[in-house]
Amino acid sequence: MIHVTKGDVHTVWDDGEWKNKVEGGERASNVGGTKSERQEAGRDMAIDRGVEHFIHNQDGTIRQRNTYPRSRDPRESRG
Repeated sequence: MIHVTKGDVHTVWDDGEWKNKVEGGERASNVGGTKSERQEAGRDMAIDRGVEHFIHNQDGTIRQRNTYPRSRDPRESRG
């Protein structure tokens, strides 16, 4: 079973622009710029909150998933 903490951060392509959305939130937390800019902002948000950061492709599939702090990661592998 995968444990999902309320408030995980998702970097997504939505309505023609990159956005960071927090689970349970109504609106995007920050919008616009490049994917790498949104990823960086999303990572910082996840670190501050101690939650997971999901980075999606434009088609909505999850490309990458990072757990913060790393000690919360249930997997043994790094990365």
